[in-house]
Amino acid sequence: MFQNFPDVVNVTDLQKMLGIGKSSAYLLLQNNHIPHVKVGRKYIIPKQAVIDFLNKKCYNVRASIVG
Repeated sequence: MFQNFPDVVNVTDLQKMLGIGKSSAYLLLQNNHIPHVKVGRKYIIPKQAVIDFLNKKCYNVRASIVG
């Protein structure tokens, strides 16, 4: 998953990975839905954190449909 992205991504990459806009990407980070490190004004996001976020959300949706 996301083989064309580096192991550490920025907000622009996050937007492309999730197909979302800038505001939504920043909200996910500011609300700590996706683990990250902020260095100065830059967000550094492990690619695995994005994958984990998606897996967690997909599981929650499936559980609510099945349960």
